[in-house]
Amino acid sequence: MITRSTARLGEYMAEKKIHLRIITPIGIKADEQVDMVILRCVGGDMGVLPEHEALSAVLDIGALRIINDGAERRLAVFGGLAEVQDDVLTVLTSVAEWPEDIDLALAEEERARFLQRIQETEDATEIQHDQLLLRRSLVRIEVRSDTLLSGQEPAEE
Repeated sequence: MITRSTARLGEYMAEKKIHLRIITPIGIKADEQVDMVILRCVGGDMGVLPEHEALSAVLDIGALRIINDGAERRLAVFGGLAEVQDDVLTVLTSVAEWPEDIDLALAEEERARFLQRIQETEDATEIQHDQLLLRRSLVRIEVRSDTLLSGQEPAEE
């Protein structure tokens, strides 16, 4: 049953936003107000909404999902740290790539090359390194392909 207080709470939450900042060594990738962010953390995915409790998390390789006004954008992120404090989500990462930054043909070529190297090598250290690089190429393919499949134009920075 929807009451006046429940309806007002829904309206209040609809107006609330979280401030997202994504910072890399080469610059700021995002600095904007959004409805929700879904992060790939080492322990699994984590959603961040307005009024989220303060926390810090270690990011894994994966797609960071940004939801705002009913639209979703994705960003390839290769590890890092996330901190939530006072409705501000700050992401510090060494690499973050928007779909338009990703060369899909190159990512597919890298995927094939790393798969082949994993199959051909017997050195455990080389296999682990190539598996990491393979994961990165797969995330790039996912982020770029999702944009192409949805028919969305990549966002301009």
